[in-house]
Amino acid sequence: VQLQASGGGLVQAGGSLRLSCAASSNIQSIDTMGWYRQAPGKERELVATISSGGSAWYADSVKGRFTISRRNYETTMHMQMDSLKPEDTAVYYCHADRLFRVINAVGAFETDLWGQGTLVTVSS
Repeated sequence: VQLQASGGGLVQAGGSLRLSCAASSNIQSIDTMGWYRQAPGKERELVATISSGGSAWYADSVKGRFTISRRNYETTMHMQMDSLKPEDTAVYYCHADRLFRVINAVGAFETDLWGQGTLVTVSS
């Protein structure tokens, strides 16, 4: 798996979860990483992003409740989700927009890499 997402689970409304996304070891750098989510019957939506330099962006629906983090220029990111609501229930996917990968000593840029998703369920 190129991007490994983890940390999903079942939590009551008002509770917290921490998601993590780690890139495989042959990925040496990633520009912007982000989290998307897809609820049943709905389109995938962007939740938060963080640049390699640490600049973060949040969707209005999660602003003030979710915190995305990443050490500068690293290929692992986290998202602390607090004050969770039932409407946050979805499969959460991590995403990398542009990355540099080395395979057999040959490096190349790639774009638009997705993780496998982790399910977050918030009960009321």
